[in-house]
Amino acid sequence: MMEIVDAASFHRHPRIRRILSRREVEDPQVNRVVSNIIAQVRRRGDASLRQWTRKLDGVVLRSIRIPAKEIERQAARASQEVRRAISAARRNIEQFHRQQLETSWKLSNRSGADIGQRIRPITAAGIYVPGGTAAYPSTVLMNAVPARVAGVKRIVVATPPRNLTSNPAVAAALREMQLEEVYGVGGAQAVAALAYGTATIEPVDKIVGPGNRFVSAAKRLVFGQVDIDMVAGPSEVVVVADGSARADFVAADLLAQAEHDGHASAICISNSRALALQVQAEVEAQMRTLERKQVCRASIDRFGAIVVTPNLAAAEEIVNFLAPEHLELHLRDAEIFSKRIKNAGAIFLGSYSPEATGDYFAGPNHVLPTNGSARFSSALGVYDFLKRTSIIRYSQERLKKDAPSILALARAEGLTAHARSVELRIRKGAGNAKNRSRRSGNARRARLLVARLKRSKP
Repeated sequence: MMEIVDAASFHRHPRIRRILSRREVEDPQVNRVVSNIIAQVRRRGDASLRQWTRKLDGVVLRSIRIPAKEIERQAARASQEVRRAISAARRNIEQFHRQQLETSWKLSNRSGADIGQRIRPITAAGIYVPGGTAAYPSTVLMNAVPARVAGVKRIVVATPPRNLTSNPAVAAALREMQLEEVYGVGGAQAVAALAYGTATIEPVDKIVGPGNRFVSAAKRLVFGQVDIDMVAGPSEVVVVADGSARADFVAADLLAQAEHDGHASAICISNSRALALQVQAEVEAQMRTLERKQVCRASIDRFGAIVVTPNLAAAEEIVNFLAPEHLELHLRDAEIFSKRIKNAGAIFLGSYSPEATGDYFAGPNHVLPTNGSARFSSALGVYDFLKRTSIIRYSQERLKKDAPSILALARAEGLTAHARSVELRIRKGAGNAKNRSRRSGNARRARLLVARLKRSKP
């Protein structure tokens, strides 16, 4: 049952401490296993991928790459209704992400100096699409669309070998995005292959997409060789509700989060104890009718809570402390309250904006910062697939003007070679200017002499 917690004891309450303990910590044992897998993939390549796939997935890979015809065949198994929904969702997601495009720029407001920034997409992105209970077609869309909008030319997908047959909707999403470089490899070994490459899989520049703790550990360990989106923890929602909220709506949204897995966290914050009691009862009643009620039970009993606050100002303070992945506001003045929130991955305003709208269809990305990392990070977007290169062009005159400042800073840092690289140009420049002036004067005198001789001829 969802425990009701008084705001006065929030920071010291055992239930809240347990919820906060979910925040990602490195597991030395997992790291050792994953480090071994990565080392073997680097050393043995495709042979290691086949070995680990047979050992962990029970599948003997005839081909590491999934043929385009097989993707087509599995996509056709998805219902027309699902295929239409995937297509409509893709359009909404594209429309939203096109607003994030950045453009190169140049600034020439300093005499003799041009500065600017050149925006270019990364060359290759790898998307990890998990299998099992987390095999979601929305994962394909939310990761591939921003990469495609950014202009990434090569988008690679790695997914466990049985994923497309067990969930044809994933294949339908691959087909919708016209992704054909798809490999039937999952787990830490897939991350290693994307990062370092094998005979079959060329390495990528960035790896994105969710996964279990072994996938997350692998992404953490290959970071630096490639970029990654984030190391995501279990999913979470915070629902802030006042006395005007419908308890059945709130309970349904808490359970929608809890059904992800037993480590998901669902928290309700309310300034109404009466509503808190109603939500508590509704959660129990609705849970009994759900297909994934056992998963929901594990999540709610361990990581669910209803926090009762004296007012909404106290709720605001708790929200900013938790920095939740998803924040729902079932409030009379949701817009006003939302403007006071500093830390949240995505905010859903009003009673008719359940988290499911953002998970699937509205357009904003559902790859969001978890475990309090919304304090310093953002949703996945087009900008995650772009590089920014600084451009600097100095004229000789501008370098001479700025040289005293540059030299002072270089010498203050004890970097004499930096200083010399500027001094050399100033000295050479002055010498070249004198030589050019001397050569110009000599040429002028020569022309005058030739003209005088021509006039003196009979």
